[in-house]
Amino acid sequence: MDFRCTDCDQVFSVTTRLWRCECGGVLELSQRPRFDKDKIDPKASALWRYRAMLPAIRPENIISLGEGWTPIVSAHAYGISFLAKLEFLAPTGSFKDRGTTVLVSFLKELGVQAVVEDSSGNAAASLAAYCARAGIHCKIFVPASASPAKLAQMRAYGAELIPVEGPRENASLAVQQAAQGSYYASHVYSPLILEGTKTLAYELWEQLGGRAPDAMLFPTGHGTLLVGAYYGFRDLLEAGLIEKIPALHAVQAEACAPLYRIYKENLTELPDLPHGETMAEGIRIRRPVRWRAIIRAIRETGGSVVTVSESEILAAQRELAHQGLYVEPTAAVAVAGLQKMRPHHTLTGRGEWGEGGTGEGSGERSLIAVPLTGIGLKAPSQSDFSDF
Repeated sequence: MDFRCTDCDQVFSVTTRLWRCECGGVLELSQRPRFDKDKIDPKASALWRYRAMLPAIRPENIISLGEGWTPIVSAHAYGISFLAKLEFLAPTGSFKDRGTTVLVSFLKELGVQAVVEDSSGNAAASLAAYCARAGIHCKIFVPASASPAKLAQMRAYGAELIPVEGPRENASLAVQQAAQGSYYASHVYSPLILEGTKTLAYELWEQLGGRAPDAMLFPTGHGTLLVGAYYGFRDLLEAGLIEKIPALHAVQAEACAPLYRIYKENLTELPDLPHGETMAEGIRIRRPVRWRAIIRAIRETGGSVVTVSESEILAAQRELAHQGLYVEPTAAVAVAGLQKMRPHHTLTGRGEWGEGGTGEGSGERSLIAVPLTGIGLKAPSQSDFSDF
């Protein structure tokens, strides 16, 4: 296993402490294991049931808290039925645990003793938990404005917190300086994160009886779940287990939507946007590192990028709560995006709607899946439900 720069194709050993290429490009695995359904471990309930499709790590170095295999339940919004995948039931309350278990297991394999990271909340809480389990010292650079509940969670795991004033990217700049002397366990830059998030696709395929959804919607900032899902479904396609990859749709907050600008205007570079304020702090990302991969996955699958307002995010959060699903505002973003699909976009790339049949005369409904990425208990102060 080696790392490869997605821009210049330079190859790096997995033992490198570089977190990106000298040319500025991001890294991915040079070769990824092929999916083989016969190698799924039926005795394992966590995502490590797909160990044969994950980077090779010795069993004694696998750091797991039972992440993965999250339930799917039926839900509805705006007259559209969908399957909600309850990622907020992960050990630390967010989907980040998928990538973290693979990354920290890899760090344990390398013998890393201390790491640094930057995050507005969920990624840092996840890293702090798994590092605690692995006995790795964890220093987190956090925006000073991050959710108090998430900061408390990081401290509980024993992480060392370094508050950074100003916008989210200030924390990124600070950690990159610290990374000169410590391993940068970045949930954004590390290729191992995508190896964990790709298991979302594998699980859906299994849970749906050997089929893929027709479409998926994701709250999207850095896009690690969307890109990971794309890789996972591509693995299934190459293995001949599905006929096509679902249409992948990215939903962003209006206040901070660089991917929307790129998608709508066919830009070839990231736009320079102001620091917009949004309750969906998890996707308040002005300059997503893997934006090219995100846009490529969306365009190749017939997806789209849409934006939602703050009031629409809150309304979607309330709609989910009325169905027994209490999620943080960032997680509600994807559900808010359902209403933006019609009439300007299709959900599946083939003119199919959640309640409207396939458009080919079969009478079957399109199958839409939405991962609910983070639990509402992490951001209780961001929503006022007093007028429920």
